[in-house]
Amino acid sequence: MPGLRDLVKKSDPLTGGHRACAGCGAPIVVRQVLMSSKDPVVVVSATGCLEVVTTIFPYSAWTVPFLHNAFENSAATCSGIEAAYQALKRTGKIKEGQHINFVAFGGDGGTYDIGFQSLSGAVERGHDMLYVCYNNEAYMNTGIQRSSATPKGASTTTAPAGKVIPGKVQFSKNLTEIMVAHEMPYVAQSAVGFWRDLTSKAEKAFSIRGPKFINVLQPCRLGWGYKPADTAAIGRLAADTCVWPLYEVENGKYKLTYKPKEKKPVVEFLKSQDRFRHLLKPGNEAILESIQKETDKRWEALLAKSEG
Repeated sequence: MPGLRDLVKKSDPLTGGHRACAGCGAPIVVRQVLMSSKDPVVVVSATGCLEVVTTIFPYSAWTVPFLHNAFENSAATCSGIEAAYQALKRTGKIKEGQHINFVAFGGDGGTYDIGFQSLSGAVERGHDMLYVCYNNEAYMNTGIQRSSATPKGASTTTAPAGKVIPGKVQFSKNLTEIMVAHEMPYVAQSAVGFWRDLTSKAEKAFSIRGPKFINVLQPCRLGWGYKPADTAAIGRLAADTCVWPLYEVENGKYKLTYKPKEKKPVVEFLKSQDRFRHLLKPGNEAILESIQKETDKRWEALLAKSEG
């Protein structure tokens, strides 16, 4: 497990001066994941917040090999690069033992929705790559539209809270469990605010050959509505309310990596963000109750499957 002393000795994969919003969790995710690799990395990123703020022409904030691809094909592009690397090894143009880690990044829009087909296909083909979803639970880069990762009750520009509907009316898709169903070697869920949890999971993923997937909850101060300094605290609150459990599934075996000492009510997470403020008004008690029940149901199901 990488410690702080180990991490600070690593070269930074992103330069300072990138154009992410103050308080954005995406650069945190990138740094912690890539600095957990002992080997050189090649990065691809779907169109989205991460790509836009780090590669505004003619500048780049990346200090590692980086390829921008379309919204929908981060996993497909990464799998093609990995396949070319394997071909070069077979032909002797890259010596055996010179390992490279291939990492694809995508937001929830480019992963849960538009990019899911290429992600599923890359995993089914068995490419040796790590896919990281920085999940800010909406299409933040294009105007805060709802995605299938958006939680029930959240107000977005395409599912606004008003007199007719109270924000998004559906629960979020459980993509982590969908990836587990692909029977891949390693699947994990982490959150901004848990650096040791994320770096240890990334390090483990890099040590495993084959396709790997990590879903990281990344609070968005713009789309969620909170003070920029609170990003990590809100990530931790998501885990403490069990809205976003931290766990890993290695070769089909579930393991909780964080269990709150005191499980807080979901409303504690909701009231920390403007996107849910309408739910705290009189008349929305039934919605709050349904969110709490769904959270409890998913948490209990995870507990039943976990070894620790």
